[in-house]
Amino acid sequence: MIERQIVASNVKELEIQEYVTTALKNLGQSHIKLQKTPLGEKIVIFASRPGLIVGKKGQNIKKLTDDLKEKFKLENPQIEINEVENPNLDAQIVAERVASSLEKFGTQRFKGIGHKIMSDVMGAGALGIEILISGKIPSSRAKRWRFYQGYLKKCGDIAIIGVRKAYAAAQLKTGTVGIIVKIMPPDIKLPDQVIIHSVATQAADEIKAAVKKETEKKKEEAKETEKKKESAEKEEKKKRARKPKKEKAPEADAEKNEEIKKEEPKKEEPKKEETPVKE
Repeated sequence: MIERQIVASNVKELEIQEYVTTALKNLGQSHIKLQKTPLGEKIVIFASRPGLIVGKKGQNIKKLTDDLKEKFKLENPQIEINEVENPNLDAQIVAERVASSLEKFGTQRFKGIGHKIMSDVMGAGALGIEILISGKIPSSRAKRWRFYQGYLKKCGDIAIIGVRKAYAAAQLKTGTVGIIVKIMPPDIKLPDQVIIHSVATQAADEIKAAVKKETEKKKEEAKETEKKKESAEKEEKKKRARKPKKEKAPEADAEKNEEIKKEEPKKEEPKKEETPVKE
């Protein structure tokens, strides 16, 4: 019984969501959330242009609440509108933009429309985008055109949960044109994304810093020792200058004089002339 109630509530929620999306077509509506409160059901609508959804003096909201009461038998539905922060990263809003621009400008400018919207989405910071347009474009024969840019996951859990998908349809003269938009948001965490922390570089920087500190310490110690040596030498010079000179002993002076005399060359005495003796 509980499972049936859960399935019935989910089906009802899906029907309400489809009805609101068709009622608010081409008004920048993104997605809807249903919340049960004690006062009644609360319907939160996320949109890029909330002013258009509200209408003049809240006419659109009043009409929408009355329709929800009649068709889905809701007692007291409360509608709340929240603005989407970045509409270029919302797949549903982008798909509606493609559809409205195709209905407005026709099939001849579909390439320009696709490239412009793709550049806007990538400029908003998306990792990747893919736009698929299938239908009678531009000729009477049906084709499928693909516009893609960036990095987009195609398989795995990220492709199912992380990639944002949306579907829209444009009603043209040639027939219905289907639009599929896939956007990979920038805040997604990929399992194959590896972050390498530079442990080796940090260790090398720490070693370099330690070596620099040691060298600086050694230089400071060498400067201090040099200053100490210089101060000690100055003190010794001052002490030597203050000490009186010792008087030399007279005995030492006499010995020195004798040595000097010995070293001096002896003067040759003049030879006396011998006088001859008379006989």
